[in-house]
Amino acid sequence: MARSIQPSVPPHGKGQREAILAEAAALFALRGYHGTSMSDLAEACGLSKATLYHHYRDKSEVLTHIADGHVSRLVELCDSVERDPAVTPDDRLRVLVERFLAEYAEAQNSHRVLTEDVRFLPSPDRNRILDKERHVVQSFADAVAALRPDLAKKKLTKPLAMLLFGMLNWMFTWLRPNGALTHASVTPLVLNLFFDGVRNMPAPMPHPRLVRVPRAAPVAAKRASRARTA
Repeated sequence: MARSIQPSVPPHGKGQREAILAEAAALFALRGYHGTSMSDLAEACGLSKATLYHHYRDKSEVLTHIADGHVSRLVELCDSVERDPAVTPDDRLRVLVERFLAEYAEAQNSHRVLTEDVRFLPSPDRNRILDKERHVVQSFADAVAALRPDLAKKKLTKPLAMLLFGMLNWMFTWLRPNGALTHASVTPLVLNLFFDGVRNMPAPMPHPRLVRVPRAAPVAAKRASRARTA
């Protein structure tokens, strides 16, 4: 049975809007975006549909606020680490991993919605959110470059950042709530696999250049053919 929110603030209260988004994220994560209606959301929130539509004009706007709010918090996490004078370049990547996994642990529903449902948004909203995701990826790529400048010269920092997000972003598919493992217990594993791996990775070897073998000019090729048949 869906949880019910007991409204404790006026209809225009920020707390009620945040409660609606939290309930919507839980429903979208459980049923899917297309499997949840505004009527379902109103019932789960313990609100009338009129009150729900007072806050959000439609389901797309609800999804936009969930995804944009979550990715905006991730952007702020990245920026706060970069601004923190106590975080050295060598520690930046480790701190980012620790703080992201801590955020994911507290926002599992919102993260699942961001990962799976953004594609259903209209292009302007989707592109704005994707731009923020690119900002996050670039922050991680810059952290890899700060740790290993030689990898930046080989244009490997962004691919490595994407490999890291392949580990982080899809934990919700196997890390079960109330299971034996938690985000906190998995964090050292991620750091050992990735942070220590990048730090100790051998310098990449230069790619061998392919030698182009020039093709015979048409005239020369015709002469060679005549000589063979003469």
